Amino acid sequence: MVFQRRSTRSAKGSPRRSETAAGGSWSSLRFFVTLILLAWGIRSFIVAPFSIPSGSMLPTLYIGDYLLVAKWPYGYSKYSFPMQIPAFSGRIFERPAKRGDVVVFRHPDEAADLIKRVIGVPGDTIEVRGGAVVLNGKPLDRSKIAAAEIPVSENSPCRTVPPAPPNVVNRANRPYCVYTAYRETLPGGPSYVTLDQIDDGEADNFGPVTVPAGHVFLMGDNRDDSLDSRFDSVAGGIGMVPADHLIGRALVTFWSTNGSAAYVNPISWFSALRAGRLGNGYTSDRQ
Repeated sequence: MVFQRRSTRSAKGSPRRSETAAGGSWSSLRFFVTLILLAWGIRSFIVAPFSIPSGSMLPTLYIGDYLLVAKWPYGYSKYSFPMQIPAFSGRIFERPAKRGDVVVFRHPDEAADLIKRVIGVPGDTIEVRGGAVVLNGKPLDRSKIAAAEIPVSENSPCRTVPPAPPNVVNRANRPYCVYTAYRETLPGGPSYVTLDQIDDGEADNFGPVTVPAGHVFLMGDNRDDSLDSRFDSVAGGIGMVPADHLIGRALVTFWSTNGSAAYVNPISWFSALRAGRLGNGYTSDRQ
């Protein structure tokens, strides 16, 4: 009896090879779809990165800081999601922002995300007198401290308001821009440093106004260089910000660059690193 050997290899174009190729393609597609959905979920519901483009929050946040922003503290609106998909009105799982929180939010009139500090919540009356904030009829605790010295670098020039010869000092052959600084403390809340560049700034006297329901009053820590809730849209500001425009609360700096890095030179990524900024947290601790 003669036995014939049966080949275990499929002929080219056979159903077995086609099924294997189809299975491999489907597995790859499923992997990438899962990866995209996972990234979307993390960015939408847990944390998202945010970079600081301006000096309105100096000295708390530097230009070139990269933050992780917590998405869950205030619940979720359409602005919580990339490209505002899904789009819906209002907010789900809503929780109120607290005074002193550093928040990322969608500009009420522009397609831009900004970052400021919560100073007033619904029902609060806000006034500014001579640069000092008055909350519900009582001036905030505000004391002058040593001048803030901000390193001058490629992405952080010595910007003054109004434009004037910069007040620069050198420490160890490195230039620093010097600003008058105050420590401000909210009642029952956090303490933080603000800058006051001029004694009679454009918004050093403001209000009083009452924060309406469903809104927050936001200010930059660099008080004379921040178009915040003291300015309406006509003046280039943001006015009272609807609570459903809040995207999240600043958590921690995970990277910071002085602007001297070049994409084509990986070594420069680290020479430009401001390592001392890494790990700075911005969660508001209640006192």
